[in-house]
Amino acid sequence: MNRITSLVAEERKLLIAYYMPEYPLKGTTLPVLEALQDAGADIIELGMPYSDPIGDGPVIQDAAQVALRNGVNIAAILELVRKARNGEGCKKITVPIVLMGYCNPMIAYGGDCFLTDASEAGVDGLLIPDLPPEEAEDFLFRAKGVGLSVVFLISPVTPPERIEMIDGLSTDFSYCLAVNATTGTGKLDGAGQDEQVDAYLQRVREHTNKKFVVGFGIRNRERVEKMFARADGAVVGTALLEAIRNAATPAEAAAEAAAFWKQLR
Repeated sequence: MNRITSLVAEERKLLIAYYMPEYPLKGTTLPVLEALQDAGADIIELGMPYSDPIGDGPVIQDAAQVALRNGVNIAAILELVRKARNGEGCKKITVPIVLMGYCNPMIAYGGDCFLTDASEAGVDGLLIPDLPPEEAEDFLFRAKGVGLSVVFLISPVTPPERIEMIDGLSTDFSYCLAVNATTGTGKLDGAGQDEQVDAYLQRVREHTNKKFVVGFGIRNRERVEKMFARADGAVVGTALLEAIRNAATPAEAAAEAAAFWKQLR
């Protein structure tokens, strides 16, 4: 059984880490993955860097540029996942790994080859923000054929009927954007914001059968707890990258990632 399917079947809230490979330094990925797993990350979402990331704010955009300069591409990410699963260069990584990225790099790699190679490397799921759900039938069929879970996005402006469609398409869970903004730029502490998020996530709950997690703008333990009260999990990415961006060595990046994640957990 897919690791995500097994995890989602458990009755507990999920704390999901987003990390950009080889950020802020080459050689950082495997130590950071180990640190996040040991600190309690339930799922690790790995970014696939791209030159035009439509859903990402300035911190993740900058991290993507650093990753690209450090030689990160899809083949490199899959090799890092393979090493992580085999315990080469780190403790064996057993938590689910989701790749988050955009269509163009996957198409350039080769669609079916990408899905097969990702599954064989040890990837559990995919989150592709620019893959329209209405056009995803063939992709979903092929991904499920190699045991990959596919996660689709819901936003605060998604109407109820589309929420139901996305819930039906997402393999194990859906991903709700807490705010209608790019990553790391939306504010969740403005006047009336809590009430708006409450109403939005209640609407999602009423129109979904599967679990859903919430990301974008979640930076601290207080916000994680609020999301846990409203949804089935929380995703933290920008704040994690900010916590490690000044690290001088891979070991320092791993230590800072662990310290940050432990205070969330």
